[in-house]
Amino acid sequence: MSQANSDHSVTAHDTAVMPAIAAIDDSPALADLCDMQFDNSFVRELPGDPEIHNIPRAVRNACYTRVDPTPVRAPRLLAWADPVGELLGVSRPDSPVGPAVEVLGGNRVLPGMQPYAARYGGHQFGHWAGQLGDGRAITLGEIRGPDGKRRELQLKGAGKTPYSRTADGRAVLRSSVREFLCSEAMHYLRVPTTRALSLAATGETVVRDMFYDGNPRPETGAIVCRVAPSFVRFGNFEILAAHNELDTLRRLADYVIREHFPELGAPSPSTYARWFEEICRRTGTLIAHWMRVGFVHGVMNTDNMSILGLTIDYGPYGWLEGFDFQWTPNTTDAQGRRYCFGNQPEIAHWNLTRLATALAPLIEDHAALEYGLAVFGETFQTAWRGMLADKLGLVSLAHEEDDALVSDLFNLLQQVETDMTLFFRGLMAVPVDVQGDSPADTMDDAALAAPLRRAFYTEPASAQMARLAGWLRRYIARARLDAEATSLPEFADVRLERMRCANPKYVLRNYLAQQAIEALEQDNASVITRLMEVLKHPYDEQPGHDELAHRRPEWARNKPGCSALSCSS
Repeated sequence: MSQANSDHSVTAHDTAVMPAIAAIDDSPALADLCDMQFDNSFVRELPGDPEIHNIPRAVRNACYTRVDPTPVRAPRLLAWADPVGELLGVSRPDSPVGPAVEVLGGNRVLPGMQPYAARYGGHQFGHWAGQLGDGRAITLGEIRGPDGKRRELQLKGAGKTPYSRTADGRAVLRSSVREFLCSEAMHYLRVPTTRALSLAATGETVVRDMFYDGNPRPETGAIVCRVAPSFVRFGNFEILAAHNELDTLRRLADYVIREHFPELGAPSPSTYARWFEEICRRTGTLIAHWMRVGFVHGVMNTDNMSILGLTIDYGPYGWLEGFDFQWTPNTTDAQGRRYCFGNQPEIAHWNLTRLATALAPLIEDHAALEYGLAVFGETFQTAWRGMLADKLGLVSLAHEEDDALVSDLFNLLQQVETDMTLFFRGLMAVPVDVQGDSPADTMDDAALAAPLRRAFYTEPASAQMARLAGWLRRYIARARLDAEATSLPEFADVRLERMRCANPKYVLRNYLAQQAIEALEQDNASVITRLMEVLKHPYDEQPGHDELAHRRPEWARNKPGCSALSCSS
């Protein structure tokens, strides 16, 4: 394996009223959003753009530009994540319309808020793109939650900013639903991620050319409220280094270390080096988690890489429904496949190298930067191998034959179209602990592979079945070695629990997200409500919801939104 914004205008339109999702439970300690106290450390401590006019332009010597959201026609709450509200100490709005929803739709700025769009640059598809910035995202401010931690609230799709270039600053329902759902799904998969508080329809349409093929059409507009400790990304530092704005570069680094890495101590050249090392370590762990659950980000530009090691900016992402290291969900990447599944580790390393270049003016010992990059590689490899061992139910991958066992498995999975999630979940049911001295010898090939049949999109040919069964016999023998070495009577249960915690049953398959989008377009919130609840427990069996754990249906293979997606998604 390799270690590897559309420019159309918003049109006011009478869209159908969409019901808000039914409340689950609100804690009595939660407060109305309009009663919350907002902080603005980013604005307070870092230099801002002195220009106040909201027009596209090049910005210099600033980390952000103050800009208010652009009001929309009729904001209406479609979805709310109660656990995120609890993190913030904010209660679910009592009604799908009202003052709090006006805030979430960008129509109302509360006292204490100082909305802004961040300035950053980035390398896109391997090339320096210059100034990018928050072209359709506006941070409202920061809330200190009941746990004492400060988190930003950011509206995505809230209108133009000076970084919008020729775009409209809006977002459509399909992209907002996908970000809302996946932010929360990834959290419950235990993958580091930004979160999502709410989803609101705007009462307006947005014109989009979904596949950039000359067929634009009006779509329902929506805004998602994203939540994170920080939305600072690699590109925030790149733009400052590119323009030799070194004092601002240092101030931004000091702010991030002080607010988000205080354990590293006071800023200094050695602290900057340790900070970069920690960014590399977090990024290595993040990418290993992506690989573990078969997630493909789809657009790993440096401006989409979080300085905190979080999954950020959910666009044309996808899940490895057919195991293929070369698969990418991004139509823009269909030719080069730069951001395909198997390249994600290599691209993360490349992006970190760009960050190292940006931070070099702060670090006297450039060898420390090379060390940080090496830490990324070591962290990723260690985490990925450990996660693979867990997925396979093995204590480790330290045996001499383990690398061949894993390599041969990956080759097998690509010979017949095989759903990654279903395969590894099904592996738990392969009879490793069947009674008898040699269970592999007492079962024919079909019986041995039976727990895995639902992972295949087509029936394996006899030769392929024989190869799979041969691999399974090797796997069974290897797992039994662990059992013998451990000599614990409860080893079988421990092994299965390790596998269960590493192999989700439910992931946010693109066709499931598309079904939720289409239902919302028809005023039906039941689909997204159910999906949200199931995705909170991705590792549990959840009887009654098995159809949400099926492989992609054939009708969804080439349907827009269900397979590959464009950057407008």
